[in-house]
Amino acid sequence: MWASLVSIPVLGLAVMLQTTILSRINLLSGNADLILLILAAWALQERVKHAWVWALVAGVLIAYVSGLPWYIYLISYLTVVGVARLLTRSVWQAPLLAMFSVSLIGTLVLQMSTFVTLTLSQVQLSLGEVLAKIVLPSLLLNLLLAIPVHALIRDLAERLFPMEAEP
Repeated sequence: MWASLVSIPVLGLAVMLQTTILSRINLLSGNADLILLILAAWALQERVKHAWVWALVAGVLIAYVSGLPWYIYLISYLTVVGVARLLTRSVWQAPLLAMFSVSLIGTLVLQMSTFVTLTLSQVQLSLGEVLAKIVLPSLLLNLLLAIPVHALIRDLAERLFPMEAEP
């Protein structure tokens, strides 16, 4: 239960970092999504039991500061956690490869759902330009940040859920 409460300050700090610092670091028109990476890394930890709660908290926090409809981030972040939990239960024992895979899938889900939502809102966007100028640069930035975020979140998970010593 208290591990779920840790999500509020961790994700709150991450939202502040994302909206103040990371939003200024652009590659073409793409930005890194620190929250997505934190959720992916958290859900990939085998001992973590409350990854879904973290996704809900993250979805609510980002929906509050974003101009997009609230359900875009909520659905995308729940998808990220779902994919990560599936990879954790399957035969994938390479944590960094799993982190890259979840980051790739999560970025594509979030960016494409944003594209579809904006297109349905009658915003004129070209799929080719969106892919070239937003999706691929965002994907590259997320993959670059995946390793340090994974290391930090793994350390946090090990502190919150220490391995029990064998007698």
